[in-house]
Amino acid sequence: MVLGGYGFIGAALVRALMRAGCAVAVFGRDGKMAERVVPGVAFVPGDLRSFAKAQDWLAVIRDFDLVVNAAGQLQASTAELDQVQHLAIAALAVACGDTGTGLVQISAAGASADSATEFMRSKAAADAAVVKQADRTNIWVLKPGLVLGQGAFGGTALLRMLAAMPVVQPVALARAQIQSVGLEAVATAVCQAARAALPPGSYDLVEDQPHSLQEILRQTRAWLGFAPARWQILLPRPLLWLTTRGADVLGRLGWRSPLRRTAVQVLEQGIAGDPAPYQQATGQGVAALPQILGEMRAGREHRLEARMLLCMPFAVALLSLFWFLSGIIALWQLDSAALHLTAAGWSPGLSRTSVAFWAGVDIVLALALLWRPRARQACLGMVAVTLFYLGAASLVTPQMWSDPLGPLVKTLPGLMLALITHQLLQER
Repeated sequence: MVLGGYGFIGAALVRALMRAGCAVAVFGRDGKMAERVVPGVAFVPGDLRSFAKAQDWLAVIRDFDLVVNAAGQLQASTAELDQVQHLAIAALAVACGDTGTGLVQISAAGASADSATEFMRSKAAADAAVVKQADRTNIWVLKPGLVLGQGAFGGTALLRMLAAMPVVQPVALARAQIQSVGLEAVATAVCQAARAALPPGSYDLVEDQPHSLQEILRQTRAWLGFAPARWQILLPRPLLWLTTRGADVLGRLGWRSPLRRTAVQVLEQGIAGDPAPYQQATGQGVAALPQILGEMRAGREHRLEARMLLCMPFAVALLSLFWFLSGIIALWQLDSAALHLTAAGWSPGLSRTSVAFWAGVDIVLALALLWRPRARQACLGMVAVTLFYLGAASLVTPQMWSDPLGPLVKTLPGLMLALITHQLLQER
């Protein structure tokens, strides 16, 4: 059973374990998402926030020989992060010890009790709790570095988004030292544990030598097939600080940006580990960055994805601003806006009421787009309202189609932007 088996790492583990001949199930909160990402795989519903004691896990793990924890949260409240990444996993480890079920804990290179971030400290606390059960069952703690895969999520998405910048290359924390690992290498290590080809223990899954973030970005840009940047801009720390604080504010609205404070702090302190124990246990190391990228195919779809990752924040901001200003201006110029309807024979009161109502709808949709859990629905709402506007205007005020300023014609690009943004907001 793979916890978080429809996430970036978890989904790759599920597929690799299935190819290795294992019967696999996915544990998580969203069965519909799991079915889309890893279709046909058995689903075990559960929320880590509700698993605080070992007995909570006993009925869940009793049919499994091995549990793989690939779940986690980068940034949340301290209490929730501790519950999801530490307490629930500590309880799971005890349950695995009670039943003799093997446990693979996917942690993070550099996780320690004195780390700068709550994310790393909670990972380290879970690792320590898991290791305590090593004399009762088989335990593996795998600590990958920066995980690079064919898909683009989290740090990988940020790298590709920055690499898609035309002409100039902005870089922050350029000298930060990072050891990477390919997603397939992480899956290989988990499969080795599943078939007892990897001795129980703790292993850093990292390349031999670190690379600077600046170099990783350069190689990512080259891998995608983008032209080298003509100019490089080193972003000052004050600007980075403002960016992370802005990303944290958006995080409260559900936007899980890789530019939030925790992710940046992790990069700032570096991502490093010791590759020797894994090399000694398996007789092979983890591929270095050039080989990781060389073994992954980069096609037109990856370049397009990188450009869309770059465009998406601007699309959301522009779309929200367009609808918000549309509503505010209509309210501000209420009498002028109502003239179109009174000229068509509507009463002044009804005309003003109609304009005010639909201006309110515009503002509500603009604000709803900024709340991530409802952003895609807001885009569809914008499409529906735009089509209603066009249809109603064609019936009531058809002369607006020939207006020299084109108020109706100009809604068509906005309609298309809402449809495109709706697709860009689909995470997996």
